[in-house]
Amino acid sequence: MKKLFAALVLFTTACSATFAQTYDVKEHYTKKDVYITMRDGVKLFTSIYIPKDASKQNKYPMMMQRTCYSVAPYGETKYPGQLGPSKYMMQEGYIFVYQDVRGRWKSEGTWTNMTPVIDNKKTKKDVDEGSDTYDTIDWLIKNIEGNNGRVGQWGISYPGFYTAAGILSNHPALKASSPQAPISDFFFDDFHHNGAFLESYFFTFPVFGVQKTDTTTKAWYNNTMINTGTRDGFQFLLDMGPLKNADKYYQDNFYWQETINHPSYDEFWQKRGLPKHYGKTKTAVMTVGGWFDAEDLAGPLTIYKTIEKKDPNAYNTIVMTPFGHGRWSRETGHTMHSNIYFGDSIATFYQKNIEQKFFNHFLKGDGSKQSGLPEAYMFNTGKNEWKTFNKWPSPAAEHVKYYLGADGKLPTTQPADGSTSYVSDPLKPVPYTEDLPTTMGFTPHNYMSEDQRFAGRRTDVVVFETDVLTDDVTLGGEIMAHLKVASTGTDADFFVKLIDVYPADEPNNPYMPNKSITLNNYQQMVRSEVMPARFRNSFEKPEALVANQKTDVTFRLQDVLHTFKKGHRIMVQVQSTAFPLFARNPQKFVENPYKAEASDYVKATETIFSDSYLDVEVLK
Repeated sequence: MKKLFAALVLFTTACSATFAQTYDVKEHYTKKDVYITMRDGVKLFTSIYIPKDASKQNKYPMMMQRTCYSVAPYGETKYPGQLGPSKYMMQEGYIFVYQDVRGRWKSEGTWTNMTPVIDNKKTKKDVDEGSDTYDTIDWLIKNIEGNNGRVGQWGISYPGFYTAAGILSNHPALKASSPQAPISDFFFDDFHHNGAFLESYFFTFPVFGVQKTDTTTKAWYNNTMINTGTRDGFQFLLDMGPLKNADKYYQDNFYWQETINHPSYDEFWQKRGLPKHYGKTKTAVMTVGGWFDAEDLAGPLTIYKTIEKKDPNAYNTIVMTPFGHGRWSRETGHTMHSNIYFGDSIATFYQKNIEQKFFNHFLKGDGSKQSGLPEAYMFNTGKNEWKTFNKWPSPAAEHVKYYLGADGKLPTTQPADGSTSYVSDPLKPVPYTEDLPTTMGFTPHNYMSEDQRFAGRRTDVVVFETDVLTDDVTLGGEIMAHLKVASTGTDADFFVKLIDVYPADEPNNPYMPNKSITLNNYQQMVRSEVMPARFRNSFEKPEALVANQKTDVTFRLQDVLHTFKKGHRIMVQVQSTAFPLFARNPQKFVENPYKAEASDYVKATETIFSDSYLDVEVLK
């Protein structure tokens, strides 16, 4: 575990530095380490890399990343292997700025997860990530010689959140912002999905829930790591029992305590959400995500759509790639996710033709809205090709309903009355993956495109599928699940998966990492989401189910752009556990599921009525 978290510390640089470099950063850049004082007096540690030929006559724009994961390597004589979001931008020349956010590593202050936004700041003590971004940019513009007065900000994952929050700074020098795999709201992304807790994040809490006592270049949370003695996270977490038993590991972990004491979408979570604060976006925005990002898929889509709605005149674009979490930042040659091959050099195409073009236009070019880039650059994960759109979702899409028929079919017309039932036992939950070592990782990864046959063959998972498709069907846009359910319990989770079923004679691609897997009849996860029934009417005020009463549970799966090819089938699976991706619902309504007793975990029969359906958007 220590090696895992040590690797995380270097996430922001390692993500971009995995390909061999012949470019010597030290030869071309001068490094300065400084403390920049914020308006409340807190000093933030900042490393600045300046091209050696920068001067009053030869000026460069600045690219800034703010991170909680360390700006290592520390020391003005120590240089990373790469700077910036790509080697292409590094070699072209920018002033690169990296900053430890307050309360982390060498910066002063107190660490807060997803710092609450203060819209109306009245005193110098009213600080947030927007004000820290503003104060940092202001200092840089005034004190770093050879800058051209323009600043861009980027970051992946948590640094993506800091970029998204930095948009709210509205500093006039901030001309281009690219939040990549950003968190937008911790109750709907990353640690929770629709309020359901991701128990797969269990081992990450030391990184986010331990305060340091002084400025440091060393990880201060190592002594709080859990020594599991196993690579089987499923069994370890199942044996741990109810979540209340985790207190023996995390009694002093402030973020764990915050999480378990705020089980609903109360003020604690609400004030940490970014979307409601947008409305005066002045910087150009290019939000980037991955269709198979198991950590932050909701964030990019939510941020893009919110700015689009609240700031219709802003330069606001989105890019969705065929990658997992942040993996567009490094080239692997053959682009794979789990066992699925999407093509070659896709990261290079993105870095050179999309990312670099965006920043060059707004930081070195004329900065007009005519950037030469589309509103939406989206990768079709079924046809393995880039598509561009003037608006996302496309107004040309047609809504189609796929019904969950009692006969296991997935028709587009409502079938006769009927239902399908299964017994959900939280003591024998459905695994979310067959790749057991990944259940001990920092966060899940491969399951987002993993073969689902292992789940569909269980009796506690119900399956609905179309006949073999006679034509290609492209789903492009939003997906809404409209479930009509009944339960013998008083609470339940419903996990819905959209799956592409391959033909029986589908050949393996030549790059499959697991040679024991066959793509014959492969059931590729395309999209999925969970919904706790307790939140069906309100995320703020959970309600028990009335046992055996037919009830509507409606929720959004994240967007998709995927062509189900002729000869394939479209499948939907529904289940109530996906462990340990999501914590097990006791299935007996309790006020706080984090504090449920072992006796609260009960079997329940879940019924899906045949007037349930998925509302999808189809592109002709």
